[in-house]
Amino acid sequence: MPLSADRKTWYFERLTTLLGTYSKLFVVEVDNVGSKQLQDTRKTLRGKAEILMGKNTMMRKCMKEYVENNPGSPVEKLIECCRGNVGFVFTNGDLGEIREVLESNTRPAPAKVGAVAPCDVIVPKGGTGCDPGQTAFFQTLQIATKITRGQIEMVNDTHLITKGEKVTASEAALLQKLNIEPFSYGLVLKAVYDNGSLFDAKVLDITDEVLATKFCEALKALASLSLALGFPTQASVPHSIVNAFKAVLAVTIELPTYTFDKADLYEEYLKDPSKFAGPATGGGGGGGDAGAAAAEPEPEEEEVEMGGGGDLFGGDDGGGGDY
Repeated sequence: MPLSADRKTWYFERLTTLLGTYSKLFVVEVDNVGSKQLQDTRKTLRGKAEILMGKNTMMRKCMKEYVENNPGSPVEKLIECCRGNVGFVFTNGDLGEIREVLESNTRPAPAKVGAVAPCDVIVPKGGTGCDPGQTAFFQTLQIATKITRGQIEMVNDTHLITKGEKVTASEAALLQKLNIEPFSYGLVLKAVYDNGSLFDAKVLDITDEVLATKFCEALKALASLSLALGFPTQASVPHSIVNAFKAVLAVTIELPTYTFDKADLYEEYLKDPSKFAGPATGGGGGGGDAGAAAAEPEPEEEEVEMGGGGDLFGGDDGGGGDY
């Protein structure tokens, strides 16, 4: 049923107002989403975001007029998004929070004949609750079965429907017999518009933790490459300094007549490791063997004290291990 002139005027004013008020929005696909489900989503987003649906031709025409009245507006990028059964979710809040709300409002749904499967459907093996008289139905679908305790039992897990394929009448009937609702429908995020930038919704999967992990991996690769090539960079210099300190320390320890301040600690440790073993907890009477045994289970003390070189060149972690 076509909209009245008053209704069209109201819609144009509404969409124009939203485009001027909000700087962020989601382009969402609403296939197989019922009016009750959409209403519940609106209630959940009340005060945080606004949902606007409409005909694609009307949305495109309204956006074109908005761009004509506001030359250079990035809203022009949204015109090409008006394809298919789509709508807009406007917000000025956190996109991640709104995304969680949209993705949480999904409803299970049965498989209808002719519907395109949004995911693979695998029916688990086991009892079906069907009487032996319906064996022919399972044979038609080429499903291996056996009779157990007066009911049909599926022998193996069955890959019934493949994602992207249309549901046939037999497949829909089988799922209905087994009381399985394999699909779930909700607002599917297609694109994100943020202050003039339009990008795929998958970009929101990139969190701060993911960025930090990727940055550290790239930094380690750069440091390794720089060290291998002998080309100093900001990533490899801390490692080069630590390696140089280790080389100088190794030479110094072998020289009986030369030392320097930072090497004294290591030389003292090599001469008498028992000084760094900590207080003994035994009952006494063990002699020298007991003292040596007490020194062995204290490798942490050794590592803490050996970090003296790291304090000078790389912080408390002792040598830029985080680079």
